[in-house]
Amino acid sequence: MKIAFIGGGNMSSALFGGMLARGGVAAADVLVIEPTAAVRERLHAQHGVAVDAPPVAGQDDTASAGLRAADVVVFAVKPQVFRDVAEQVKGLIGGALVVSVAAGIRIADISRWLDGHTRIVRAMPNTPALIGQGITGVAASDGASAADRERAAAILGAVGQVVWCDGDDRIDAVTGISGSGPAYVFYFIEALQRAAQELGFGEAEARQLALGTFTGAAQLAAQSEESVGTLRERVTSPNGTTAAALATLAEHDVADGIVAAARAAYSRAIELGDALSK
Repeated sequence: MKIAFIGGGNMSSALFGGMLARGGVAAADVLVIEPTAAVRERLHAQHGVAVDAPPVAGQDDTASAGLRAADVVVFAVKPQVFRDVAEQVKGLIGGALVVSVAAGIRIADISRWLDGHTRIVRAMPNTPALIGQGITGVAASDGASAADRERAAAILGAVGQVVWCDGDDRIDAVTGISGSGPAYVFYFIEALQRAAQELGFGEAEARQLALGTFTGAAQLAAQSEESVGTLRERVTSPNGTTAAALATLAEHDVADGIVAAARAAYSRAIELGDALSK
């Protein structure tokens, strides 16, 4: 399988780096098309993959040849430039499977910008993918086959878990939960660290306590067959310290605030998708 990545940023390098580490693809079968020379040099030095500048219209250059030969083309560019990039390469990708990790860009728009291309998978990864601990929401076009879905899952699964979704609206919902979700987690950790510092711990100790508490609890929840609610109840003795803390969180409507935050991110994802489709 030959894969061309358009864009050599963090998510792109996480994806092909994860595939290389797992043996899912050989470095010789990966092409990264990236406009910045320094980034191209770094990616080639670190991973041994082929790199090239973007193709030039009207010229039969190596980037054009690489795109024509690709079985899969991964668009890992900023949403604001996706349309321009699609216009630039639409005549080169042939019948390849197209995978997009650009936030907010809908399947119908990708198809339209690529002159009716039908084999498309849209993905919404999150930043823990950079350490192989991501979770990615994925939706496929009607024209994507079962084999296309398996191939896309193999690529995206190189950086974590994959959850298949039914269409663009579910991907927007994923954006509100797991796409933006790491920021909610970091926000909570910041608050817990601040509480530790206000109770007299130094910055390093406060960070260790906050991070250790969060990662330990998350791992316990991930490995347990019991619900998160049951695990919470087991920590909460009647009239104890945890009960006092949870009562305070309820008093400040923290749970409702988290739900409202996720809904706000979902609504904003829809707005951005509408704007980018114009």
